[in-house]
Amino acid sequence: MAEITHPLSYDGVTAMEAVRIMARALSAAGIDSPAADARLLVPAALGLTKSDLIVHPQRPLTREEASRLEQFQLRRCGYEPVSRILGEREFFGRMFEITPDTLDPRPDSETLIEAALELVRERAPQDSPVRILDIGTGTGCLLLTLLAELPGATGVGTDLSAAALSVAAHNAMRHGLSGRVRWSQLRSFNGLCDPFDLIISNPPYIPSSDLETLEPEVRLFDPALALDGGVDGLQIYREIAGGLALAPAFAAALFEVGAGQAADVEDILRAQLGPKVHRVRSWIDLGGHTRCVAVVTQ
Repeated sequence: MAEITHPLSYDGVTAMEAVRIMARALSAAGIDSPAADARLLVPAALGLTKSDLIVHPQRPLTREEASRLEQFQLRRCGYEPVSRILGEREFFGRMFEITPDTLDPRPDSETLIEAALELVRERAPQDSPVRILDIGTGTGCLLLTLLAELPGATGVGTDLSAAALSVAAHNAMRHGLSGRVRWSQLRSFNGLCDPFDLIISNPPYIPSSDLETLEPEVRLFDPALALDGGVDGLQIYREIAGGLALAPAFAAALFEVGAGQAADVEDILRAQLGPKVHRVRSWIDLGGHTRCVAVVTQ
């Protein structure tokens, strides 16, 4: 990891000068996308939109704004992701609050949304009633995105972390979805006996021994509870598959998987569910990796 760069002074500079100063500092610290990050952090520190920055590039910084920007620079040079500095992340075209208690949603996870919508729309019109369960909901971004895209859907989100569920509830309010979702502090299916049409999960799937090899943006800032998948990264899949075997009837269960895990997850699902399995499907993300696996029962 590069040494954290001491912040340059932003006193008396203009907004566009601040972008250039920030970009140079991030580049010197070894940040991969210094210019793009600077164009996000500077307007946020100044309370501007990116369009405002273009229209008013000569706007001078106040002393308070300069101090805030210096703190942003220190945090980003310490590999804290821009999304965590800003406290929110865009996912499938919507903004979601994130905190240290939640996983930072990844663009790759949007593949799960596309897959879920495909599964639902193959069976029923978009506005049909659909019951969705999201295991390990975190920010709630997966479940809430599906509810927003499917006007007739309702859902339940579970998580071991009460703090994460609080964030998910706040995101539901932010997007006007509170009346169509409820939250439960549970592990897997424990205590749930409701029938669901679709079950989704982005469980922790990093092998425990690999956690220390992750990029610092992930290793230092994502909660271990949302990353650690046990010795081989497949522990939670086995647990959820065992719950599925005992669960009431469901049409499909859809999982995000790590690189190279798809075949193992398929084997786990087939072994646990046996004759319940009608077919298994998978989806490729934009990087060419198998990102999602679904078991279809009907």
